[in-house]
Amino acid sequence: MMQYWMSYVILVIGFALLTKGADFFVEGAAAVAKKLKVPAFIIGMTIVAMGTSAPECAVSVTAALKGNNQLAVSNAVGSNIFNLMVVCGACALVVPLAVKTSVLRREFPFSILVAVLLLAVGMAGMEIGRGDGILLLTVFVVFLYWMVRTAIKARSQQESVQKEEQDGMDEDVRDLSAIRCIIYIIGGLAAIVLGGDWVVDGASVIAQSFGMSQNLVGLTVVAFGTSLPELVTSFTAARKNQSDMALGNVIGSNIFNVLLILGLAAAISPMTFNMENVIDTIILVIMSIEVYFFSRKDHDIRRSEGIMMLAEYAAYVVYICVR
Repeated sequence: MMQYWMSYVILVIGFALLTKGADFFVEGAAAVAKKLKVPAFIIGMTIVAMGTSAPECAVSVTAALKGNNQLAVSNAVGSNIFNLMVVCGACALVVPLAVKTSVLRREFPFSILVAVLLLAVGMAGMEIGRGDGILLLTVFVVFLYWMVRTAIKARSQQESVQKEEQDGMDEDVRDLSAIRCIIYIIGGLAAIVLGGDWVVDGASVIAQSFGMSQNLVGLTVVAFGTSLPELVTSFTAARKNQSDMALGNVIGSNIFNVLLILGLAAAISPMTFNMENVIDTIILVIMSIEVYFFSRKDHDIRRSEGIMMLAEYAAYVVYICVR
């Protein structure tokens, strides 16, 4: 009995760490964007996305080292679907997620192409081999180079991009010293990762106490838990009027999950790509295209569309539970 009560305590403390950690993490990242004169969207796609993808990376690399690579594929694809439908959908309930024309032309289509690349590589031999992993990692390096070039270009265009992107967020962003920025980002990220672990541990014990199978817990609680950093960080960013960072976090995390995490896992040990993975990846591609057209229609994702995305994810969860 005491174990279950402790699970509730761990769950509450975990959520508290997630919430407060996300506050510090977003504040530190926004301050870095302001100091470096780099658009918040780019910070979201790089620093924030890399940080919030830490749980998926830990799960997938550990699975690869233990030879349980099926978990790596399911974790990455499932997390991407969650990020797209739940994180974006939940943020759209708080504030419409504005999507700039440049994002619709470059970053968003690139994230869709990455999902298509995963599908093509996986279906080619129904596995993701070491060569495929090296290919994904190579594309990831090109992506990072592209992000760095974009950041440098944004800094150089002082009168246009800097004014448009930076001045709008200066009023709400605190001026922090370099040391405090580092402390906020590292400390916030540590709290997010630790909080996510505690939420998963606590929720798993509680779910099993209600009779849920371990498999069902893995498909729901654990998948939700590894994506909690993206959800809490993006939700916090949207609440702080940093919608660029919220969207950048989602797009960047989805790219990181496929190119870096699956690429690294496959380079360590080849991964089987079964029919369930094929179906889930096709669903990811379809949902990505759907959200892209939502964004393209009015250059934002609105509350009604957010509700629709959350409903579709609920239907997807029912599907994976009964298949």
